[in-house]
Amino acid sequence: MFENLREDWQTYHRDLSRQGFWVMVVYRLGQWRYTIKSRWLRMPFSLLYKILFLLIQILTSIELPCEAKVGRRFKIEHFGDIIVSGDAVFGDDVVIRNGVTVGLRHTGHRGSPTIGNRVDIGAGAKILGPIQIGDDVAIGANAVVIEDVPSNSIAVGVPARVKPKK
Repeated sequence: MFENLREDWQTYHRDLSRQGFWVMVVYRLGQWRYTIKSRWLRMPFSLLYKILFLLIQILTSIELPCEAKVGRRFKIEHFGDIIVSGDAVFGDDVVIRNGVTVGLRHTGHRGSPTIGNRVDIGAGAKILGPIQIGDDVAIGANAVVIEDVPSNSIAVGVPARVKPKK
């Protein structure tokens, strides 16, 4: 946990005022508590996580549950109105901006996106359903991505159209 927090601290340029860093601290705490084997020792940390998770949601309007898989150097560039499903998967060096939703396409149907490495997600983008986003992809602002996006591509529009990077 502490190695990940140290890397998050570097990712957010050692700025304690960045709300994305606050979210990552709570996320890392939530992940770490699962490593405690004893249920009785884990319970107070679970309670602390749940309280901090709710507080972070209220303060930053970001929902990043600890059940989601987040790679290294995950960066929340601008905070606010970010919703991530608990079974979403992110690779390394992903940048996410305000208004982004990563989650289920239909209520009651399991399956959230798997996002590759070095993906840049624009403000207001919606990435929905059990889809694969490749490495080195840029997703435009307000794009609605409901189909797979291959590596080295750009996804723009509603619904998103995929174009190769130049």
